[in-house]
Amino acid sequence: MKFIIGIGGVTNGGKTTLTNRLVKTLPNCCVVHQDDFFKKPDQIEVGEDGFRQWDVISALDMEAMISTVKGWQENPVKFARSHGVSLSPDAEESHSEEKGIHILIIEGFLIYNYKPLIEVYDKCFYISIPYEECKKRRSTRTYTLPDPPGLFDGHVWPMYLKHRKEMENNCDRIDYVNGMKSKEIIYNKVYESIQNSLLNS
Repeated sequence: MKFIIGIGGVTNGGKTTLTNRLVKTLPNCCVVHQDDFFKKPDQIEVGEDGFRQWDVISALDMEAMISTVKGWQENPVKFARSHGVSLSPDAEESHSEEKGIHILIIEGFLIYNYKPLIEVYDKCFYISIPYEECKKRRSTRTYTLPDPPGLFDGHVWPMYLKHRKEMENNCDRIDYVNGMKSKEIIYNKVYESIQNSLLNS
């Protein structure tokens, strides 16, 4: 059985923290991080707002991301091995497709804004935090390319609001998670929800 979970959310909302913890506790679990599919800086357009457009879908090579997901769908055992994921003994055996469960987490900030990707999820989560908290967390993060002054208010947050609205129109099966709760509460809520879905499917 194959099961695909989406962990979406606003920048600095806690997606990666949650994903990393789930990977440790869910069986035969692999991850695809959307951030790994950013195009090179010189391929990112500068928008009318004067900023490089990192927070839009065209900044990402979504076709490459989809083909990575398809690679997992075609052979989760091979995918797990090539990504250094340790599998349970029953999943390691031959003909393991029929046995055990294989889980893929797709994590990123625009994972519900690309139609071909929306179709693959069995379970969708979205972590949100309010503007003030998001701005505060973002300002304490160190990025390879530092944020230029005014980027958050001029580009990051407006794009988040635009994409969130688009996402709500695109996908009606999202479980919204309050990113202001403790990491423990968030993890327990999501983990329990996944377990229930696995039992029912």
